[in-house]
Amino acid sequence: MSSSSAPSAARSCAPSPARTDARPATAQHHGPRGPLLVLAAAALWGTTGTAASYAPAEASPLSVGAATMGVGGLLTFLLAGRSVLHVLRAGRSVLLWALLGGVSVAVYPLAFYSSMADAGVATGTVVTIGCSPVFAALLERLLLGVPLTFRWLTATLCAGTGCAMLTLTGPESPASAGEVPRGLALALLAGAAYAVFTCCGARIIRSGHSSRATMGTLFGLGALVLLPVLAVTGGPLLSETRGLVVGAYLAVVPMCLAYVLFGSGLTRLSAGAATTLSLFEPVVAAVLGVVVVGERLGGRGWLGTGLVLLGLLVLTVAGGRTSEEDGAVTER
Repeated sequence: MSSSSAPSAARSCAPSPARTDARPATAQHHGPRGPLLVLAAAALWGTTGTAASYAPAEASPLSVGAATMGVGGLLTFLLAGRSVLHVLRAGRSVLLWALLGGVSVAVYPLAFYSSMADAGVATGTVVTIGCSPVFAALLERLLLGVPLTFRWLTATLCAGTGCAMLTLTGPESPASAGEVPRGLALALLAGAAYAVFTCCGARIIRSGHSSRATMGTLFGLGALVLLPVLAVTGGPLLSETRGLVVGAYLAVVPMCLAYVLFGSGLTRLSAGAATTLSLFEPVVAAVLGVVVVGERLGGRGWLGTGLVLLGLLVLTVAGGRTSEEDGAVTER
């Protein structure tokens, strides 16, 4: 973001919070808590590809994605409880953002897991997460003309370059090379959907709602679409014990728990910073691929991993200042 005093993505995606719902921004957001929450969520997300690789061979990527965020979304909705009603009754503007976010939540896992099936776990992951900050910045720019800060550009350049190197080093070979372009297109779609629901969540939070209520609303709406998809496609996944274990893990840990952490992080960070910090996910995915799955990552791959970490460091070190500039809101 090129201006020295640019508003953040979260602030640009949302009106100023109501005075009755938040303390002054400068009263609480010192230290790296917000970035660390998002990094913890990204670390859990990084386990999805490795976990999904243990699903039965007959299980489709649509069923895995639907189980992950359909069942996980239902759990997130139940954790939010009655607070979801406050979001849905908050007025037409908030409801429209919630519906848009819910559609994006439904699109994301279907496109993401399909991209990994077509282009490989490493490629699908790094392209999806690597492009999401770009889409978040474009949303800010197109919707409200928000300028881009130099720090964001530096962090995204480092992390994006690292993601590209990880992609080029990808240890996996899809069954058919002709499926790779389709997988890359699906990864771009998943990255765009991720950026959209991040922006929608940030806007709802900044309108005065808690992160738990916001995440519960978005993922509950997404579950309305994903659970029927699971009912249609989930036979091979749910008919074996191994598939049930994989589905349960994906729904509870990298979905429900991770998005609770992510939503809490969004109360302290901009959407643009959150999406860039999420680039930690492909780093975790690459390391697990080497340590757990037995993939090989050459020197270029490890250099790419280091660049992603450098980009994350650029954003994380000044996390306290970022929160104050963004006017972030504490969770109620």
